[in-house]
Amino acid sequence: MDNKLLELTQKVYSEGIEKAKADAVAIIQEANRKAEEIIKEAQKQSAEIQRKAMATANDLSRNAESELRMASRQAIAKLKQQIIEMIIAKAIEMPIRDVMKDKKFVGELIEKVASCYNDNITLILPQSEKDQISAYFNDRLNTELANGFTVKFEGTMKAGFQIIPKDKNYTVSFTDEDFANYFKSFMRPRTIELLFREE
Repeated sequence: MDNKLLELTQKVYSEGIEKAKADAVAIIQEANRKAEEIIKEAQKQSAEIQRKAMATANDLSRNAESELRMASRQAIAKLKQQIIEMIIAKAIEMPIRDVMKDKKFVGELIEKVASCYNDNITLILPQSEKDQISAYFNDRLNTELANGFTVKFEGTMKAGFQIIPKDKNYTVSFTDEDFANYFKSFMRPRTIELLFREE
């Protein structure tokens, strides 16, 4: 009986160890399976993070390239505009400035324009040229002032003149800036064509 009890105890003990070993193997296998799942999920998330980072980097690169292209186009357009302005200034503004310094020419022009309004006008001249113009018009002004011809001098005007017909709400302007702007409107398209026709 002792023997049987010992055998029975040994058998229960052996079966318990076997069961514990089998349970341990099952737990290890389950842990390994879960670890593999965690690793696969981590790899999947890592790949997604890399994909998103690459897409963001590509977007930033495209945006930077686009902004660089736009900035270079704007810089080229601005440079072209400056070149055009320099050429037009040399071709128009300087000669007009020289012509407007010719007091005899300006005086004759004033006389012709004033005669169109029967001398019933207000003439506005640059303050800086008061003495020169007054010397040119000295005799004529004395006669014309009696006929309603009024002369005013304006400090902001650089060269040329303006005529305001009496009892009218408009000004006829013959300043150097007016002539330059008038001729620029014709020169600008032609200058652009000559300089940049290949584009």
